Amino acid sequence: METKELTIPYTAKDFKSDQYVRWCPGCGDYAVLNTLQKVMAELGVAPHNTAVISGIGCSSRLPYYISGYGFHTIHGRGAAVATGVKVANPKLSVWQITGDGDCLAIGGNHFIHSVRRNVDINVLLFNNQIYGLTKGQYSPTTKKGYVTKSSPFGTVERPFRPAELTFGARGTFFARLLDVDLKNSQISMLAAAQHKGTSIVECLVNCVIFNDGAHGYLAEKETRADRTIFLEHGKPLIFGKDRNKGIIAKCFNLQVVTIGENGITEKDLLVHDATCEDTTLQMKLALMEGPEMPIALGVIRDVPTETYDEAVENQITEIQAKSKIKTFDDLIASCEQWEM
Repeated sequence: METKELTIPYTAKDFKSDQYVRWCPGCGDYAVLNTLQKVMAELGVAPHNTAVISGIGCSSRLPYYISGYGFHTIHGRGAAVATGVKVANPKLSVWQITGDGDCLAIGGNHFIHSVRRNVDINVLLFNNQIYGLTKGQYSPTTKKGYVTKSSPFGTVERPFRPAELTFGARGTFFARLLDVDLKNSQISMLAAAQHKGTSIVECLVNCVIFNDGAHGYLAEKETRADRTIFLEHGKPLIFGKDRNKGIIAKCFNLQVVTIGENGITEKDLLVHDATCEDTTLQMKLALMEGPEMPIALGVIRDVPTETYDEAVENQITEIQAKSKIKTFDDLIASCEQWEM
């Protein structure tokens, strides 16, 4: 990520383009766009040092709505282009915008390898569990048994879980946000931007036309606090409307407990460690499902390590220092030559 430019304070308006936002009324993508513009302003990186790359899909329209550099690429190839942009110009703050179909189906191979390489890009993975732009076919994250236009009797496939793919590809950062949870979404997205390496943020968004209510279990304001838990590094795993529920580890599994019952105190609860190299506990947190367990939001994994672009730059510098070839003439002279 580019260093903060302290001389010019930015506002979200500075990152809004003059283009009309073309999403369906009520689409969850609006909330993610607004949050991203606020985060960009808070980072302090100038619009001309910001690049937004996307593939194909409803979410991939987002580059048009950001004042900065943008590239609307082809289906599933956003990761490849974003990698090239970052390696070619490491000073840019690069954001990749993608959907569950664009990223995990046709773009799945590019996704896991950009994560494996740890390219310093910020990936916002919009997950509405459906193909929206092509009008309602099931996607790689659609729940098994769900009836769609391409599965009239219910899909028989087991869905991908983005956290598993990220961890399996040795990802260093994974967070999850819910479109209607604006405050916590901004915290998660800002942490992703500040992470050095590939940051994956799974954005749970609603498609009001083809999969309305996909995340309704979490989105209902009255019950959200009891059905989700916002993770914060170094803090105990507490949640609930009355902040009286917590998570402990028992027999290698996670378990929900009520603080104050059966002698349980806050000291008995697990403390979240997002920086732990071992993914075991982070994976368990990421894969929690209701109604037995709350759904984890916030930063789940945040492990610092060398990025791909840093490794490339360091390698070039090291080879240049050792090489006897300093000019083009030196290169020509080093080639095999014959006299005729």
